[in-house]
Amino acid sequence: AFWAYSAVLFKHQTEFFDVNVVNETRNQTYRRLAKLYGALGASGPGTHQSDEEKLYELLVVGEKAGEGGALNIGNKVTDDLKLLIKLGRQTGIHVSPTVLWDGLVDNSISSSWTVEQWDKYFEEKLHK
Repeated sequence: AFWAYSAVLFKHQTEFFDVNVVNETRNQTYRRLAKLYGALGASGPGTHQSDEEKLYELLVVGEKAGEGGALNIGNKVTDDLKLLIKLGRQTGIHVSPTVLWDGLVDNSISSSWTVEQWDKYFEEKLHK
């Protein structure tokens, strides 16, 4: 499901660029992302709605204060992301995208790369 959803996200990425989300709430954007996942039917036939709801439940930000009155509560993936970000920072990764190949940072990667550039990169790396 990860790769299939990633492909869908890349295909629809411009729908989530700044000018296309500026007038919607964060949760509205999350709902649209969940709909894309639900449309995959990743869990099998007839599961579109439940897949969409499962992802939305992970992404949605609640409207009530958290424990101890916390207002910056994040969502159900926030803690996992924080852990991965901390791990990256401890290993010298401070920008996105940072690509590691065989455990080494490859600074030749750019966020502006086209599909063709990524294809060439992987072709060269995988056929050495």
